[in-house]
Amino acid sequence: MPTDTPASSPSARREALLWIVKIAVSAGLLYILFTRIDVAIVWEHMRGASPGWILLALAIYLVMLLVSTMRWQMLLRTQHVNIPFGRLVNSYLAATFANNFLPSNIGGDVIRIADTGRAAKSKTLAAAVVLADRGIGVVGLAFIAACGSTIAAHRSEAIGPIGPALFWLGLAAAVAAGVLVIARPQRLQTLARPLHVFHAEWVGRRMATITEALQKFRQAPATLVVAFLASIVVQALLVGFYAAVATALGVSVPIGHLAMLVPVSFLVQMLPISVNGFGVREGTFVGYLAQIGISKESAVTLSLIGAVLVMLFSMSGAAAYLARRKKTTD
Repeated sequence: MPTDTPASSPSARREALLWIVKIAVSAGLLYILFTRIDVAIVWEHMRGASPGWILLALAIYLVMLLVSTMRWQMLLRTQHVNIPFGRLVNSYLAATFANNFLPSNIGGDVIRIADTGRAAKSKTLAAAVVLADRGIGVVGLAFIAACGSTIAAHRSEAIGPIGPALFWLGLAAAVAAGVLVIARPQRLQTLARPLHVFHAEWVGRRMATITEALQKFRQAPATLVVAFLASIVVQALLVGFYAAVATALGVSVPIGHLAMLVPVSFLVQMLPISVNGFGVREGTFVGYLAQIGISKESAVTLSLIGAVLVMLFSMSGAAAYLARRKKTTD
């Protein structure tokens, strides 16, 4: 008898349809962009890129990954989960590879959860730490964007499409949401109560684990503050990465606007509507930088070179993962 179930076939069809939609969105947006720019100018920008500044950009990205790993390790330790820094770096590299080469935007998170689930003795706890890490990262992102918009406004630079007030409002909302979740973790159980109709015991156990994890976070406020500061450093380094790429290409972008654009572009890329942000990211760069007088060709080149460098860097994640597999089989 056939082993395929009726439920698996529709799931495969939905996944295939989602892939087709993402490819269509990315290809369509890139096609529109490249029909409206001079590709020869883009190519000249790429050929003239400074190797020294490109290497500096990659070095900055490496430092950013190390700081991100340190933040993750601090959050794990609040849950009494102690994992060597080297193992977490290996996992983060593998996660970076997954985020850039797998269709899902959460593929990297799945790897990080799988790599820490055994030490945490609970995949739910490992997932809670990864989600907390993500949340603190978003708050740091909002902070850098708010500071960037304020710097641009105070320097009387060309006015971008988004003002400082919106960024500071978003930061306040993100901080308030985080504080509320940590201060009143029981409210999550209340919000999850409707899920008990599906499997009350399963949902109850996992919500209890998450609530306990939030309580431990609440008992370590100093660690949360340091993690937030690390998030600011991470986002600042990411802006520095793009600043180095822009310098390599000879594209002059005011640092305040770059500090706004980079976080906004990463938020846009998180939307599951394209293949790893291609097309959407480039459209965001062009739409924003055009508002401050930077050519479409320069904007597209900056976005593409930044994305390509990240993908090249993430190839080290594949090597790290293969080395780990080889070590376990020896």
